Amino acid sequence: MNGMMKSIELADPQLALIEHPIESKIFLEGPAGSGKTTAGVGRLLHLLGSGVPAGTILVIVPQRTLATPYYEALRRPELAAGGQVTILTLGGLARRMVDLFWPLIAEEAGFGQPDRPPTFLTLETAQYYMARLVSPLLDQGYFETVTIDRNRLYSQILDNLNKAAVVGFPYTQIGERLKAAWGGESSQKRIYDEAQACATRFREYCLAHNLLDFSLQLEVFVKHLWNPEPVEGWTLPLCRDYLLARYAHLIVDNVEEDTPVAHDLLKEWLPHCRSALLIYDREAGYRRFLGADPQSAYALKQLCQEEVAFTDSYVTSPDLRALGYQLARSLNRPVEAPLPEVGRGRGRGSGDVRAVLAYEYHRYHPEMLDWVTREIAGLVHGQDVPPGEIVVLAPFLTDALRFSLMNRLERQDVPARSHRPSRALREEPATRCLLTLAAIAHPQWGICPSRFDVAYALMQAIDGMDLVRAQLLAEIVYRVKEDVPTLSSFDQIKPDMQERITFVLGGRYEHLRAWIADYIAGSQTPLPASEEDGERDSPLPQYWGRGRGWGPVELDHFLSRLFGEVLSQAGYGFHGNYDAGEVAANLIESVQKFRWVAGGNAVEEGTGLSPVEGKPLGQEYVEMVQDGVVAAQYIRSWQLQPEDAVLLAPAYTFLMSNRPVDYQFWLNAEGRGWWERLYQPLTHPYVLSRHWPPNEVWTDADEFETRQDALYRLTLGLIRRCRRKITLGLSELGEQGYEQQGPLLQAIQRVLRRLPAEPEGQRA
Repeated sequence: MNGMMKSIELADPQLALIEHPIESKIFLEGPAGSGKTTAGVGRLLHLLGSGVPAGTILVIVPQRTLATPYYEALRRPELAAGGQVTILTLGGLARRMVDLFWPLIAEEAGFGQPDRPPTFLTLETAQYYMARLVSPLLDQGYFETVTIDRNRLYSQILDNLNKAAVVGFPYTQIGERLKAAWGGESSQKRIYDEAQACATRFREYCLAHNLLDFSLQLEVFVKHLWNPEPVEGWTLPLCRDYLLARYAHLIVDNVEEDTPVAHDLLKEWLPHCRSALLIYDREAGYRRFLGADPQSAYALKQLCQEEVAFTDSYVTSPDLRALGYQLARSLNRPVEAPLPEVGRGRGRGSGDVRAVLAYEYHRYHPEMLDWVTREIAGLVHGQDVPPGEIVVLAPFLTDALRFSLMNRLERQDVPARSHRPSRALREEPATRCLLTLAAIAHPQWGICPSRFDVAYALMQAIDGMDLVRAQLLAEIVYRVKEDVPTLSSFDQIKPDMQERITFVLGGRYEHLRAWIADYIAGSQTPLPASEEDGERDSPLPQYWGRGRGWGPVELDHFLSRLFGEVLSQAGYGFHGNYDAGEVAANLIESVQKFRWVAGGNAVEEGTGLSPVEGKPLGQEYVEMVQDGVVAAQYIRSWQLQPEDAVLLAPAYTFLMSNRPVDYQFWLNAEGRGWWERLYQPLTHPYVLSRHWPPNEVWTDADEFETRQDALYRLTLGLIRRCRRKITLGLSELGEQGYEQQGPLLQAIQRVLRRLPAEPEGQRA
């Protein structure tokens, strides 16, 4: 092959696959860690090195974060200039095509304003519109027996619409499918009817106002662009012809994590392309709750000319593979056993499981966290293990667990970071700090944070400000007069109080307060006449500076300058704090997208948005976050941090980052969170699938089997992404103080009971 992959050591099976004839259609399967994605990247570079135009290559991944290896490969300096490889998810492809062919299909698809451009919704803006439509129904008694936060209601209704789109059934059947599978109290069927009514109301509103959430984008693409029905004697195959003609070479990675509709599209695309590489990860399918369908993905194997299987792992040791085999046996799941020569020669599935599985049982949860911290510190300081090669996993990484562990690691001088996607924006401390300061800087909004919120914001904003001093300072300087929040000067505080707070922290607070006061003064100064007439030449139409009364800026501009000019500077809480900087960047992007969707043409068209009611968009956004909107996915959150730090993350989040580490710590292994599904009273990911028989009732046996299978796939996936050792954090009393004996712990106990007797004097 060409020299572009010389810097990567490749095995013979990988080289053989990469150097297949250009016009080959290959189905590659194997377990995680067997080098499949590396081969996929090599195949991409081989195509480019063989003269295939970059613009004819399409790489499809189920989630944008899984495209990172391909993006990194395309940044290589030795790549020839000219053309660009397209890397997309199915949703991204649908959005591009709908935007490109909008004038041709808008009226046929049923949009109320076909002569106007479409507005594409993010997860956050979709929740915003859903909240506006569903909130009045909640006041009328909808979902009165459901005990979850409103934002979770909104996200589950959207999830129902998404399931209908990715599985390929009409959204009007959501309620009927859920009711047919329900075997409990009849009152739940009314909940499903109400969820259907809300979904219908949302879809009708979107069609009337040219708003496209993910589900509608996908439905329009599939029904009106990829598979259009004849209209008055003619068809509209332009989009399909365009895609088939442009992209003659396909690379589809992690196809098992994609949806049935994506697989339907590939079934029709594969016969027309010149080359294809489909990569399938065995025993995966972690995104089933999002519609992933490994069964329909594996059926694509029949459409490929060649089938290749990778079996050797470049990540896990023989002992870890033995652990995976034994754990699968304990969960009554079939998995290919290691070869007889693996381990210590004790037959199939043999291996020294005890060498790669460590644990210590504690009675109380804090004791377990102390022990885990000591173990991590021992690896980092005693064995020189890079912190980035250690990951701490839990089924749910709660605020309390994250805070407790981060503090313990900090005291041991171990750098740590966390990654928790899909959390509500308001749950991030950095978000609460920024939006609290934004509310104070915009008194015209009438949003008055509580004194505790202000103290918490000061603690986050000012480096070295502890909670006691922050509360003391907030008690003195923060006042609300006639629904207007204000901050007074530190210089006006009594000297003895200044000394208690310290002049260093007081000086930092005073700088922050003066910056906010300067902004308020500038935003309330009337605009010059020329600016009111729209004649100003400045490229920033709403910019302010010290002493310049150019009116208020947009919220995302305000947050950007607050972060850049104050909070990221030395002496303030965001300085050198990568987690806080990441949250700030995500928040600014979120505000910006909200402004793009909720402002501009949508307001002029009278879609019922808040500016029509006289409420500023910034205020509307802050109120939306306070209601608990769930965050969208931000690519920067999945990228590796500049610092070498221990990662704290939910288990499924780590799996979807698709990278191996040397050491894994599984916390709360005795808990049921590893086995149980999230409580979703308005939806059901397994019922809303192609494989669930119509009118079949979901039973406890189905639930048990599904949970067992999910636990098996989760644990096996984690083991296959570990190089050296897995440590279990066990405590008799869980995080909430209750005694637990979950299925994961029971399965591990069965594994240990099957092992040969441990030599005296040794401990697992």
